Amino acid sequence: MKSLIISHAHPDFSIGGAQVASYNLHNGLKAQTGWNSHYLAGVGPPVAAHPDSPLMSLGRAPDESLFWSDDFDWFYLGTKDLGGLMRHFERFLSDLRPDVVNFHHVMGFGVQAIRSVRRVLGDVPIVYTLHEYLPICVHHGQMIKTKTHALCTKASPSDCGMCFPEIGRANLLRREAFIKSFFDEVDAFVSPSHFLLSRFADWGLPPEKLVMIENGLDGGTPAPVRKLPPGKRRNRFAYFGQLNPFKGIKVLVDAVTRIPADVWGDSLLYVYGGNLEHQPEEFQASVKELFRQAGRRVRFGGSYKSHELPGLMRDIDWMLVPSTWWENAPVVIQEAQFHGRPVIASNIGGMAEKVRDGVDGLHFQVSNADSLAETMTRAIREPQLWGRLHAGIRPPGTAFDAGARHAELFEKLLARRRARRISPLEAAE
Repeated sequence: MKSLIISHAHPDFSIGGAQVASYNLHNGLKAQTGWNSHYLAGVGPPVAAHPDSPLMSLGRAPDESLFWSDDFDWFYLGTKDLGGLMRHFERFLSDLRPDVVNFHHVMGFGVQAIRSVRRVLGDVPIVYTLHEYLPICVHHGQMIKTKTHALCTKASPSDCGMCFPEIGRANLLRREAFIKSFFDEVDAFVSPSHFLLSRFADWGLPPEKLVMIENGLDGGTPAPVRKLPPGKRRNRFAYFGQLNPFKGIKVLVDAVTRIPADVWGDSLLYVYGGNLEHQPEEFQASVKELFRQAGRRVRFGGSYKSHELPGLMRDIDWMLVPSTWWENAPVVIQEAQFHGRPVIASNIGGMAEKVRDGVDGLHFQVSNADSLAETMTRAIREPQLWGRLHAGIRPPGTAFDAGARHAELFEKLLARRRARRISPLEAAE
């Protein structure tokens, strides 16, 4: 059996949770008996397009391909180059003939790619992996109010219309109907968190199509626990991730500045993240000012590559995930747990689901710098806390585990398809 895994980007070009999870799944499926996999990833500027086709080879493996696109409609999640999609993407499907197609985002390809699969491959099972709330929410898929930045609990014409009065309720309803018309073709929706699946059930996706499967991690060798000099404390904290308005970096650095000097002592916060230069100027300025106020308490390491993570982990005791939006299943939590580091996380969404408060990590009140400062103070002051939480950590599932769970789902869908194909006469025989 052959699966086609479709991602909006390749982790070699863009590091993100969805890219890493989809690529790990590709490798995990190839390790399953009787299964093969092909990985098709979107790519765009600054990578140059091929003059004759959007399809390109990565030049590394015959089962990995790229699809170049720079014409995506973010409102409708659709492609503006429908002719190119039908001509090139559908030819690719016809040549590859996968038994199952698994979408991880449709960015770059367009939601119309789902119907292209149906047109070319007939009733081949289609699986759509949900990584965030982009189909539900126009506000970057964050489910955060545009004006107040308050958490949004459910999409509705009135609430969405208040966030986007310039778009209007009617157009927002058209958007929802447009996206759902393609989602009707999907046989199963997968997510690595129950929380996110509940949001999509509220939005109207059929509950019987919703399946929870954890992402698989390929973490290499776990980093050893930091050697603690006599009389010293577990007081090395770290943040890994993008530096954007939704990831809580401002809440985190603000919290660090609020901890009294006699408590903080020689504690350190390492910040490893990139893309600050691509954020709104006001956000950039406020983050830089907070870094200035924090002074020597914060060490900014800039962006990092996946292969560098184990080495960076050697110097830290605690992982911080202070996101101010619901999150789904941050890969950074899995990475911290793989390396045996307790996580301090916001108490909402997939973060609260993945980090068990008082068992393998700690929660704090989302967006509340005082609450985070108090939680970090507890981590510094209680000498036995780290060891107890460290002992409670459950290692995350591997890429092989995720591949096995997906292969099981794919085989159920294939069996269901075969059952549908049996005619009444054949069934009677």
